[in-house]
Amino acid sequence: MSRRVGAQAASALKQAQSPRGCRSAQTSRYSTATSPSSKLLQLYTAPTPNGRKVSLLLEELKEQYGLKYDVHPIDIRKDTQKEPWFIKMNPNGRIPVLVDSNRENFTVFESAAILLYLEQHYDSQLKFSFDPRTRPDEYSEMLQWIFFSHGGIGPMQGQANHFLRAAPEDIPYAKKRYLTETKRLYGVLDIRLRGRDWLAGTGRGAYSIADINAFPWVDSHGFTGIESMDEWPHVKAWLERTAERPAVKSGMQVP
Repeated sequence: MSRRVGAQAASALKQAQSPRGCRSAQTSRYSTATSPSSKLLQLYTAPTPNGRKVSLLLEELKEQYGLKYDVHPIDIRKDTQKEPWFIKMNPNGRIPVLVDSNRENFTVFESAAILLYLEQHYDSQLKFSFDPRTRPDEYSEMLQWIFFSHGGIGPMQGQANHFLRAAPEDIPYAKKRYLTETKRLYGVLDIRLRGRDWLAGTGRGAYSIADINAFPWVDSHGFTGIESMDEWPHVKAWLERTAERPAVKSGMQVP
């Protein structure tokens, strides 16, 4: 399978596309969003929290704008993401990777960077973001919570998973250290979500890529050995609220 997927990736990267089509009449401050009839985006991913961040947003964009994309499952258990054809797309050898056939096969790696890229080029009505010109503080809040999750929850919970489930030797200090830090970060989210529905935006907030970026990691708390979220009631309510979105339900099934 990896050879077939690799050939598809090589073909996608080799072909240069013609101009990307006209921009939407009412685009955002820096959007280059294309029409729903554009070429398929190519997503190389696996069913991990980082992978599902991107599939959630793609499903939201598909629901709102009719955005089309194709999925190439990557078997990370076999280190398919370390093969030479994949390294050409992402030198770091990690999923997810997005190849944009509408923009001369421009390639994006790092899950949060892909979210921001998709928001820039395909969310012309700012359904999942804020305009930094007219709503600069809310846009800044969104970035702050994206970076908080991307630099905090993801790495700490990921290390907790490693030492709890995959480490070749039992290291109690490491297990306790990363699990404790994951719980502390959940507590930070709980403080933020008091009296709010979403992480960024005025009032009770507005659903945005800040929520999409955090949700798959926190939603996988059971895998990390955190069976109950009762300690963080506001986070628990946020999880339930997010999970009810149709695009989230479908996105969590990709690939």
